[in-house]
Parts: sequence; C-alpha cells; structure tokens
Amino acid sequence: MELAQRFPDASITPQVTEDGIPTVWAPVEDLLSVLEHLKKGVEGPYRTLYDLTAIDERVRTHRPGQPSAAFTVVYHLLSYERNSDVRVKVALTEETPTVPTATDLWPAADWYERELWDMFGVDVAGHPRLRRILMPPWWEGHPLRKEHPGRATETGTSKLPIDDERHQEALSLRPEDWGLPPLGPGSRMMYLNLGPHHPGTHGVLRVILQLRDEHIVDAALDIGYHHRGAEKIGERQTWHTFIPYTDRVDYLGGVMNNLPYVLAVEKLAGIEAPDRAQVVRVMMAELFRIASHLVWYGTFAQDLGAMSPVFYMFSDRERLFEIVEAVTGARMHPNWFRIGGVAQDLPAGWERLVRDFLAYLPARLKEYDRLVMGSRILKARTKGVGEISLDEALEWGVTGPNLRACGFEWDFRKKRPYSGYEHFSFDIPTASRGDCYGRAQVRVEEMRQSLKIVAQCLADMPPGPYKASHPAVSPPRKERTMHDIETLIAHFLTVGWGPVVPPGEAFVGVEATKGNNGYYVVSDGGTTSYRTRIRTPSFAHRQALPLMCRGLEIPDLIAILGSLDFVLGDVDR
Repeated sequence: MELAQRFPDASITPQVTEDGIPTVWAPVEDLLSVLEHLKKGVEGPYRTLYDLTAIDERVRTHRPGQPSAAFTVVYHLLSYERNSDVRVKVALTEETPTVPTATDLWPAADWYERELWDMFGVDVAGHPRLRRILMPPWWEGHPLRKEHPGRATETGTSKLPIDDERHQEALSLRPEDWGLPPLGPGSRMMYLNLGPHHPGTHGVLRVILQLRDEHIVDAALDIGYHHRGAEKIGERQTWHTFIPYTDRVDYLGGVMNNLPYVLAVEKLAGIEAPDRAQVVRVMMAELFRIASHLVWYGTFAQDLGAMSPVFYMFSDRERLFEIVEAVTGARMHPNWFRIGGVAQDLPAGWERLVRDFLAYLPARLKEYDRLVMGSRILKARTKGVGEISLDEALEWGVTGPNLRACGFEWDFRKKRPYSGYEHFSFDIPTASRGDCYGRAQVRVEEMRQSLKIVAQCLADMPPGPYKASHPAVSPPRKERTMHDIETLIAHFLTVGWGPVVPPGEAFVGVEATKGNNGYYVVSDGGTTSYRTRIRTPSFAHRQALPLMCRGLEIPDLIAILGSLDFVLGDVDR
C-alpha cells in the first residue's frame, strides 16, 4: 500500500470497510505526516478535507483487527482527481485524547476541530481558537459522549439566569476570542453584530463584522443557535424511527434528506431497493431540488431588493407541493423514503399531476430569466462579488452548485451514480467566476435539468414492487402462525423493535439541494446506530464566508449570504 511504503516505521494498518472506502489506522505521532502525504500525493492529491469527526468507543466491545481505543478520530479525505475517498483513523486513550491540529494543511479543519472538542472533548493541540462552536460557552459536558443524556426529559429545564455574571461575561464580545484584533485608542475600526436575528442571515446566525468605514476588514461567524442534536438523536432512535428526523436537517430538502441515510443503512444491511423504488426516489428527490431552488431563487431576489419574484416562486412551489402531498400525504417533511424503498406505491393519477407541472414550469423559468437574472440591478449587485477560486473552494470543502460555479464540472450524480442516476440523461451546469451571479446561474439551470430528469421518470417508470423483499424491512404480510408471533415477541424482548443491521460502518453521500450531503453510520449489530454522523454542505460553506466578503461592503455580504443557499438546520444539525 502507498502509505505503508512511505511510512515503513509507522504502524499504518489498512482496513476494508463495508462501504469500500480505503481506511487506515495511523499512530497519532505520524498523523500530520500521513495527512500531508495524502493531500500532496503525486498519484492524485486528496485536496479536500471532506469531514472530520469522532467515535466514543468506551462502551463498545473491542473489535478484532482494530487498535484498542477510548476515542477514534476519523478524517475523511476526498480526491477529485482520483474520484476516490480515503478514511484515516486515529486511536486515542481516555487519559490523553489529543490530536494535533490540521489547520495548517486545510483551513476547513478549524470548525471541524472545534466541533471535535465541543462534542467529544477531544483536545486539538495547536488549534488557534479551540472553543465551543455548537453548544453555548457555559455548557457543561460533551454531548456526543455516550454518558451525556440523549433526551431532554433526562436533563430538566435549561434556564439562563439574567443575573448570572458568568453567563453575561460569556455573551460579551471580545474580538480576540474570534481571531480579530481588539480596538485601540483612535482606531478607525468598529465591530458590528449582524444577527443572530437578521432577515439577511436566513435564520439564527450571528456574523461579527470588523469594519473600517463601510468596508469589511474581516468577519467571524457564531453558529449553534439552531443546534438540535440530530446526531445524538440518530444514536438514540432505531434505524427506522430516525428517518423523520432527517427531514428536518435541510428543512427545505424534504425526502432528499432521507436518501443518503437510507442508502447508508442499505449498504450496511446488504439491501438493494427494487428498480421502481429507485426511480420513484429519483423523481421525488429532483422535485424537492426544484422546490428548494425556488425558495432560494425568490429569497435571493428579495435580498437584493426585488419583492415580486418571491411571491411568484412560492406560488410555483405550491403547485409542486400538490404533487408531493398527493404522493406522500405530506408537504415539506413527508418522511417518505424507507430502508429498502419508499413508504407506499405511487397513487392513481400521479402521472397527470407530474405532466401538468412539467408543462407549467419551463415558461415560468423563462420569465424569471428576464425578471431576475436579466435585471441590471441584480447583475450590478452580484457580478464579481463574493468570488472564490476553484483552489480555494477545494481547500474549504465547498461542494454542489457553489463548487460548480467555479467552473468545475463535478456532480456526484454523474461521477458516482447512486439510485440509478447513471440511467438518466442530464447536463452539469457550470459557471466560471465563482461569484454570486455564477452561483445563481448554476442553480437556475439545475432546475431545468431536474425537470429533464423528472420527465424521464414519468416516461419510463418501471413496474414492480416499491420496497425490497427483505426480512429486516418488509415482514411477511400473509397470515402469521403462532410460531411467527412468538418469534417476533422474542425478537422484541431481546433487541427491541426494528431491523437488526449487521456490524460495520458505511458512508454514502448524495448530490443534495445545497451540495454534497452524507451519512456515516456505524453499527454494532443492533436495532440502533452506534454512531450517526451527518456531513452537511452548509457547514463547510458557512466557514468560507469571511474569505468571500473581505474588502467588500455590508450590502455585498447580504448578496453573498443569499447566493450560497443555506439553511441553519443544515449548518448546526
């Protein structure tokens, strides 16, 4: 193996995991050398730190072939040149759970390492500002450790006493805590809080701006106001009952949120959804891509001063939700995908609804080209604003439309097809400058490509079952014998209700509405996930915001925020 040859004196232990991603265990003292070698590899560099998380191993049975550890830190690297991933793991003891910072290799490591300490209490030596990121500064404990309560009923009511000096001190602004210089006598600088309650932030996000006159010198972001513990919930619920919670992560993406989770569980359990279920999934996912992009389109125009488009586009979204409601019984959060397929078959009359929408929307999009994208005001506010180069985007972990706006023709549906996307014909829209206008161009064209995919689903919907015939997900519907009932009762009393997923780990990412969204799930062979990690695109995109706004003005920041298309549930989880 390449790493073993490069580090003959280190115990680089390769491992084969259920998802096929090459995985190596590296000693902590060689970690940075291993990561640097992978990032600069001559055979194709792993330039993107795609994800970074940890696993609390202390209550697990030791697994043969793996180092004994209290905590495992997991680095997920992505190489676009190789079109491959690699997973680097580090085993840490409970006495000294510490890793060195990787911020000198990837600027994106900053937030991931802060989350590592915040959620798991794993120290990061050399990190410039190791402080909480998702939990408030006064929080006690580390929520993703196994001893931390997983339900609000176990913790009691949380209150913030207004006369508690400790809490008030934690809320005060000290610029040095955010990597910003303090204000000296006679300074022309000032600090301005934009948010956390500001319409331009599209949710509870605080942007701390360092200003000189009207210009942004630097910025720091304060997130976590919307954190709901989705990963902790994923380790508490059964494999099936966690599906409704995924809808609320990117709460505009609907069933698109279900897809990476159920695909990851299916990979672990060896379940393959039937053809009809896969095409139905693709159709509904693309409809939700359009729904999400319509919300972005209207609100982006509104951020820049145009009021009418948001009303038109929300009206179009209502027409789309008529299809979603007819098919799933719900609208924004239908909780409709299932492990092995979907919840029900398509209802009678679905073809007419889809066909009518396909006939309706193209003319509206053409009208919006003139009304929004052709507006001189919008062009003046967005062209050349918030630029990010392709190299910078790769360093910061940018994916999806924001990456393709840098001129990079990469779409996971094409490069790593899943759910049968290889059978569909569609183009990958790109732009060239990586600016606000380019990001808008890509999303507008993506809606047209989604319509193209939905039309193919309508024309070639295969017959057959809508769910896999697998005992873990589809118990027999025939009349059960007493022996069958006794077996089910014994199963429930032994392991609880729900499917048993074999031991192992798997990651699956999809081209979601905001970028690449993925689930990394670890099973110990029970009815619940031992570790559920949600890799969301908006977390990486928010972190790169200061890079894009330095030297610009506050109105430009509003344009950049809108152009990146994010929701805070996707950032904070």
